[in-house]
Amino acid sequence: MKKVVLSTLNAKYIHTNLAIRCLKAYAEPEHDIELAEYTIKDPTLNIATDLFSKKPDIIGFSCYIWNIEETIKVIKILRKIMPGITIVLGGPEVTYDVPYWLERLEDVDFIVIGEGEESFKQLLDQLDGDKDWSKVHGVAYIEDGKPVIKPQQNKIDLRDVPSPFRFQEDLSQLGKRVTYIETSRGCPFRCQFCLSSIEVGVRYFDREKVKEDIRFLMKHGAKTIKFVDRTFNISRSYAMEMFQFLIDEHVPGTVFQFEITADIMRPEVIEFLNEHAPRGLFRFEIGIQSTNDETNDLVMRKQNYKKLTRTVTMVKDGGKIDQHLDLIAGLPEEDYQSFRKTFNDVFELRPEELQLGFLKMLRGTGLRIRANDHQYTYMDHSPYEILGNNVLSFDDIVRIKQVEDVLEKYWNDHRMDRTIEYLVTECFETPFDFFQAFGSYWENRGWSRIGHQLEDLFRRLFEFLSTETSFPISVIEGLMKLDYLENQRYKPRKPWWTHELTKEERSSIYQSLLASPHIPGEAFSDLNLNEKELYKHTLLETIRSTDGQEQYVLAYFEPASGESTVFEFARHLVQ
Repeated sequence: MKKVVLSTLNAKYIHTNLAIRCLKAYAEPEHDIELAEYTIKDPTLNIATDLFSKKPDIIGFSCYIWNIEETIKVIKILRKIMPGITIVLGGPEVTYDVPYWLERLEDVDFIVIGEGEESFKQLLDQLDGDKDWSKVHGVAYIEDGKPVIKPQQNKIDLRDVPSPFRFQEDLSQLGKRVTYIETSRGCPFRCQFCLSSIEVGVRYFDREKVKEDIRFLMKHGAKTIKFVDRTFNISRSYAMEMFQFLIDEHVPGTVFQFEITADIMRPEVIEFLNEHAPRGLFRFEIGIQSTNDETNDLVMRKQNYKKLTRTVTMVKDGGKIDQHLDLIAGLPEEDYQSFRKTFNDVFELRPEELQLGFLKMLRGTGLRIRANDHQYTYMDHSPYEILGNNVLSFDDIVRIKQVEDVLEKYWNDHRMDRTIEYLVTECFETPFDFFQAFGSYWENRGWSRIGHQLEDLFRRLFEFLSTETSFPISVIEGLMKLDYLENQRYKPRKPWWTHELTKEERSSIYQSLLASPHIPGEAFSDLNLNEKELYKHTLLETIRSTDGQEQYVLAYFEPASGESTVFEFARHLVQ
């Protein structure tokens, strides 16, 4: 029996690859398969060396846009140090435009096309047996100098596939990494920028087997379980059954993440979740991409934005489920101003996370096939990101990337929510205008090329805002101080601002608070701090509130729990 290693290069260490686990589960016990995962940040030679040490006869790589170029580098080394090894590639990146890959990848023996379980097992059977490739379907290879591409036959019955979650070597890592699970394959929609539009129809795994897998994962410590179904809620009855199951049987500390289509989710489903789901149990990813109707029509994307807004708003008002909303810059006929409107439309919903991505012209998608219709230019190699089109210049793309940079740091990380909310509603015409102005300033100052600590983020924002004389900078500084203090777990030794109170002033105020602890509020009185604790575990500063009044802010840092509590009180109360 030949030894087989299935490998991939994940984007991050916390990620796991579901595909290679599905292949292993389907092919065993007839074949001896070992899994080997790395990241795209690992040195190429280190990866090749580790694979070499496993002494495999066959190596398979799971390929995606984020890892294909790094994977090719590993393959080139393996071919030199293990000339007799059989190298097999599979995955979405090599499934489409197969002739191109066969020509480019001379060091690769076989490419598995599309859904790989049955094809890969057939290939292993023949590599271990008669080497009769006519019995293998869904593969491509070079024979007598010519490409041979053999399409798949029937899709496998997902109800019968074995579980990919029972491998002993995975169990110790479940609590440290994201676990991916699928309950269906395929997508009912035809969005022309997405590979899922190519596969017709939706097929489901056995529900009870899926539930058993989830029970098993929770029992063994899985903390984050992400469903990779393209539209988890396409069947309302199925989604409701799974939601009920997860609510009834979840283990505290486990989070489930889904990709949902918001405009088809019924209000009664959201009402059910708002009433019954524990806070933080579920997380929704919602692809909005664009609010431009013409753009959505051109990419065959059906979207009722009114219903989508209703869903997102109901979920947010329920306070149980965090939402991650996605945008794509660079879709057809969406110019800079149109994207500005899309951004503002979606930011108005105040999602917990707003992901701003850029269109990638994926091989096999309709948009790439018809790229000339919109004069697209894009990168020749993965990730095939666009460089411009007939309405969006590269200069526009650069500017939007500046927005993306500060959006990630200042909104998605939630370091200063009250400050950003004030800025986008009171100081700038629109939220996009704030992120664009700050992002351009950030880039011009060269901050994108240097690292930063938390305090640097506050200092840099304050520096930017100080350049605009019309802003109420003292009010903004007060909000920033509050945000900073509320997000600290321990008393900061060196805050981002310069202390305004002298040691004597601070001591006088502390003495007043010891004499009248009710001044900051009853919650402060309940702390019952003595003088030593007050000086050691609190930080006192002045701020100007949004109504223009000067106040004191006192932050108490609980030493045992690592939590902070912030109290605000009027200055005249201690004078």
